[in-house]
Amino acid sequence: MKIGIMQPYFLPYLGYFQIMKACDKYVVYDNIKFTKKGWIHRNRMLLNGKDALFSLPLKSDSDFLNIDQRSLAEGFEKERNKILGQIKSAYGKAPQFKTVYPIIESIFNYTDVNLFGYIFNSIDTIKDYLQIDTPLVVSSSIDMDHELKSKYRVMEIVKRLGGDTYINPIGGMELYDKQEFADNGIALHFHKMQSVVYPQFNNEFVPYLSILDLMMFVERETLVGYLDRFDLV
Repeated sequence: MKIGIMQPYFLPYLGYFQIMKACDKYVVYDNIKFTKKGWIHRNRMLLNGKDALFSLPLKSDSDFLNIDQRSLAEGFEKERNKILGQIKSAYGKAPQFKTVYPIIESIFNYTDVNLFGYIFNSIDTIKDYLQIDTPLVVSSSIDMDHELKSKYRVMEIVKRLGGDTYINPIGGMELYDKQEFADNGIALHFHKMQSVVYPQFNNEFVPYLSILDLMMFVERETLVGYLDRFDLV
C-alpha cells in the first residue's frame, strides 16, 4: 500500500495532486507547526502575464502553534473579495473560467475560520474536481505517538496505515535515505513532475503556479490526464 504525507497547502500546484492520485492513502498534516514562509496559506496565480502572490490573512498568534490552532483573520471577508476580484480580472477570458470560477468562489466562501479546516476543504474540493478517489487522512486521527519528529514520524504513519511504500516530493531526497526506510520495511520513492506546458493566453509560459491556473486554462479531461505525468525515482 502506497502512502503520501503532505502539509495542507492552499490551492497547491499540480504535483501535490499527482502524488495524491498515485497513493492508496494520502495523509494531510494538521498537528504540525505552522511556518510563515512556507506555502500553507499562500500561492501564485497568473496576473498580467506574470506570477502574482495571493495569501490568506491570518489572525496574529504565537509562532509555535500547529496549523490546526491557527485561524483566519477577522477581516478576511474584505481580503477574500479582493482576491476573488483579482482572479476574475486575471482569468475572466480563460477558456474554462465559467466552469471553474464557481468552484473557486465556493472554496473562498467556505465558512470555517480554522486554518486547517479551511484549507482541507479546498484540497477536498479540488480532489473531487480532478476525479481523484484516494482517501484523505487527517494526521491527528492516526493512533500513534505524535511526539515523533521528521523521518521517525513519517515511518510510523506509514506503518500505522498498513503501508509498505512512501511517496515523497523530489525535494525530500536531501532529507530521507532510501536504505534507512528499507531497513524499516518501507520502500521510499521520490516524485518528480514531468514537464507540463499549456497555453496561458499569449504569454510566455509561467510554470508551477497554483492548480487554479491549470483549471482555468485546461479542460478537465485533459487536466486529469496530466495527473499521470510524473516519474518515481
